[in-house]
Amino acid sequence: MAAAEQSRTAAEIATQPGCWRRAAKAVESGSAGALPRPGERVAVTGCGTSWFMAQSYAALREAAGQGETDAFAASEFPAGRAYDRVVAITRSGTTSEVLGLLAHLRGRVPTTALTADPATPVTETADHTAVLDWADEESVVQTRFATTALALLRAGLERHGAPPAGVKPVEQAAVDAELAVVQPLPQAALEAEQWTFLGRGWTYGLALEAALKMREAAGAWTEAYPAMEYRHGPIAIARPGRAVWLLGSLPEGLSGDIARVGGALLADSDCPGTGERALDPMADLIRAQRLAVALAETSGADPDRPRNLTRSVVLG
Repeated sequence: MAAAEQSRTAAEIATQPGCWRRAAKAVESGSAGALPRPGERVAVTGCGTSWFMAQSYAALREAAGQGETDAFAASEFPAGRAYDRVVAITRSGTTSEVLGLLAHLRGRVPTTALTADPATPVTETADHTAVLDWADEESVVQTRFATTALALLRAGLERHGAPPAGVKPVEQAAVDAELAVVQPLPQAALEAEQWTFLGRGWTYGLALEAALKMREAAGAWTEAYPAMEYRHGPIAIARPGRAVWLLGSLPEGLSGDIARVGGALLADSDCPGTGERALDPMADLIRAQRLAVALAETSGADPDRPRNLTRSVVLG
């Protein structure tokens, strides 16, 4: 029997290592646009996936000591606050909430937009634009544009100093991503009936994004929390057949608590004492993206045509 044709989403997921390297080169060459400089007070914004990437970058930037950095959903942005720069992430460049916010901020604070399409309204609304058209996607579900935008922002931090302790340079993250696109998916994750994603610091945004991918592509029951919050309530749903996927460092004692209640812990981006290579958490997110596609296909859903979703939310 002939193999099933690969979905467009799966094909785009597999291109992420090269996209991250290209993002790092764009920063190195100075062609990435007006990214935040050390010492600036910065806010980062977006909607959905872009908001989660904003959260990850904000936590990374502060951990790197490069300046106070906030992250907000565009619809909840506190426009009265004072910032030295606002960075907006928008793949389509047409998202209503982002365009409305940038228009409101115009002339008040410098704005930089990261987008995938140079021919969209955001290029006229933001003061500066970084166009990642080579990371654009046909898929409704975002994968490579979002992580490439975060790779670009990570590389922007590296240009001004070493990454925070325990965080790999983008080039090393890309090497890990090459593993993540080919490694077998964890059997416990494939067989689970429910998935909870956890993160700490900058990886909490990645956990939120992993859960969103599972909901979008597979219609799965997923949740996401800061790792230290898991024992403050969410552990109540843990039992055999349910998986806890940790992106980043494992809090002391958590593995024992999950084992005690019968849950399956997946923590391949933090493998102390195992002798195995610990994946960069952004590379580990690729495996969660792949899991979402695999579960969608297993259930008969089409990951390229997720229910109730469009590529961009444009409000009338």
